[in-house]
Amino acid sequence: MLRNRLGIVLLTALAPAIWGSTYLVTTELLPPGRPLLAGVLRALPAGLLLIAVTRRLPRGSWWWRSLVLGALNIGAFFALLFIAAYRLPGGVAATVGAVQPLIAAGLSAGLLGDRLSLRTLLSGIAGIVGVSLLVLRANAQLDALGVAAALGGAVVMATGVVLSKRWTSPAPLLATTGWQLTAGGLLLVPVALIVEGAPPSHLTGDNLLGYGYLGLIGAAVAYALWFRGIRALPPTSVTFLGLLSPVVATALGWLVLGQDLSPVQGLGAVIVLGSLVAAQTQRPRPATPPTPVPGPEAEAEAEQPAVRT
Repeated sequence: MLRNRLGIVLLTALAPAIWGSTYLVTTELLPPGRPLLAGVLRALPAGLLLIAVTRRLPRGSWWWRSLVLGALNIGAFFALLFIAAYRLPGGVAATVGAVQPLIAAGLSAGLLGDRLSLRTLLSGIAGIVGVSLLVLRANAQLDALGVAAALGGAVVMATGVVLSKRWTSPAPLLATTGWQLTAGGLLLVPVALIVEGAPPSHLTGDNLLGYGYLGLIGAAVAYALWFRGIRALPPTSVTFLGLLSPVVATALGWLVLGQDLSPVQGLGAVIVLGSLVAAQTQRPRPATPPTPVPGPEAEAEAEQPAVRT
């Protein structure tokens, strides 16, 4: 059981690790000033590809549930993330976004009945401290709208994770992933056209390579692993894994771009990894609702044989 859980955690952790490479791919391969276009091309083609491969469309309530989850996990999250990235230094945006595990823990307690433990709270606080040491700079300036967007992004993503756990799709994982990516990408299309205008008429080979990586690896593969983890793990555990993204982004900046890595940043990375381990090694303790005392009618009904309908 423990070995199986460890395997699921490691596979799920690949998703935020892949997302940590987004900054490197964006800066080195994509055209500048087109973050919303990147969001559309990251989500929509990948979603349509998964729908074509699985040949499954939503049924019944899953039409509107897919739209809601796609908006939370993809569309609204990408839009708010890009607003925060434009108006805030990257360190500030990442630090504000690091509150996501604590938000998810609170939502899980309210919507799923999970217990909010002291260990989770302390691990969440440690994660915020670690990310701030890793990416925050002393001269970072705050912008009210940017902070609100970063906080909003953390809220919508945490809500999407918890609702994905509450609403278990009867369809295969890849089909559900395709529905959400398509819904989120379609919601981003008008936003990208209004804010950024028409797509560029010419794309280089590097541009196509970058968009292809973000779509196939950063969306289709990563989100399939992410949603698989949500099905198998507590939502709070999954959101803690999201703290790997700034760690991987910093490591790639150091290894590939030659950026400096200070001892304080190294300490921050150690604290983040420690908070991840602490969050993943605690046993989930679901709240146990009080057992009602059965009355005479309930006892008599319990003695009758069950009838399948």
